[in-house]
Amino acid sequence: MDCFSEAEGKRSHDPLYCNPGAPPATGFPVGFTDKLVVIVGAGPAGLATAALLGLAGVPYVLIERCNCIGSLWRHRTYDRLCLHLPKKFCELPLMPFPLDFPTYPMREQFLEYLESYATTFGIEPKFREAVVSAEFNGDSWWVRTKGVTSLASGGEQPKLAGNVNMYRCKWLVVATGENAEPVVPEFEGSARFKGQLMHSSDYRSGEGYADKRVLVVGCGNSGMEVSLDLSNHNARASMVVRDKVHVLPREMLGRSTFGMSMWLLKWFPVQTVDRILLMMSRVIIGDTSRIGIARPRIGPMELKAVSGKTPVLDVGTIAKIKSGNIEIFPAMRRFHDHDVEFIDGRIENFDVVILATGYRSNVPYWLKDKDFFSEKDGFPKKSKEWKGKNGLYAAGFSKRGLLGVSMDAMNISEDIVQQWRDMRMEDVREIMFNRRATCPV
Repeated sequence: MDCFSEAEGKRSHDPLYCNPGAPPATGFPVGFTDKLVVIVGAGPAGLATAALLGLAGVPYVLIERCNCIGSLWRHRTYDRLCLHLPKKFCELPLMPFPLDFPTYPMREQFLEYLESYATTFGIEPKFREAVVSAEFNGDSWWVRTKGVTSLASGGEQPKLAGNVNMYRCKWLVVATGENAEPVVPEFEGSARFKGQLMHSSDYRSGEGYADKRVLVVGCGNSGMEVSLDLSNHNARASMVVRDKVHVLPREMLGRSTFGMSMWLLKWFPVQTVDRILLMMSRVIIGDTSRIGIARPRIGPMELKAVSGKTPVLDVGTIAKIKSGNIEIFPAMRRFHDHDVEFIDGRIENFDVVILATGYRSNVPYWLKDKDFFSEKDGFPKKSKEWKGKNGLYAAGFSKRGLLGVSMDAMNISEDIVQQWRDMRMEDVREIMFNRRATCPV
């Protein structure tokens, strides 16, 4: 038996490479499962991390509360959704998109890509398991899960079973992402509104909304595209613009705006790049302040760098606003029985109100850690940080989209693999020392 085989045999009785340690303060069932790595979330970040760890031979378990991979894309997005950036900026590590996919793959194509990615790298998540707590006890992470009996919808939480599973691991990768839960703000009078009130996560298509007065609250990428989709299906669409926002054309001079921005940033400071983008944007889509969409004082790339706020990439909504097919309103004040009152005093009747008010992280609800993740927003306290203490990692929280997801996954996997190999080498050194010590002179 060689040294590595002997080391592996030794580890087979101690899979965490550490002493069992005490249970977490919250207690745990008698039975539990040992894994070196627990990954929470089978979206792009979790899949990418799992693929890289699997290739290196690191044992892991991937836990997903829904019944599929990429659940946000499958269950909480509208039919017309496509990638906002060219596919070359959105591919996961080690696997490009198929050549016959368009530059901006559609929702179903992206889901097909994720399924193929999981199959290629042999990723088999444990579905319908929701993490209810994860706690470090001084030696290991203890991750407690419950089975999911009913999936979440809108702003509701999934229904959980009474059975509890416990995992013990050395490294915990949080890959639940930036958009785990819909944000449903409280509006005065919303309970009395007699029309349909829904979050954009429950919107699929403009079919069935023809001739209805529909108000979309929010002017991010989702709000803009939902409004466009409604207008294309002959709904009487309106959109609330509460804040200042940068709207840029998706492409400039035949190139993606994002790709051009990345190229320009190699040669010019961000303020210069912003001036170029805004000048070209004004030529292509015009002055958006004239249609009720004011721009922030800081340029789009600088604003993205300092706050993580992404500019909206226009795919046709601005033209619909200019033509009068989509009407712009300021922030809402309150709901009435059949009407919505705005801060400028106008009161308008609507059949449907769709809240395109975004999503939030759900990490503070289950992770018992106050050092790395913020309890306020569920993001790492330091921007673009991916590594915490005690083997805790964050994948997909950098506010850099799928490109950031891939970067996080590669950084995390490299870090874990290096630690894992160092520990194996330490075992080999110990075995060699023991053999020399017992060898007769």
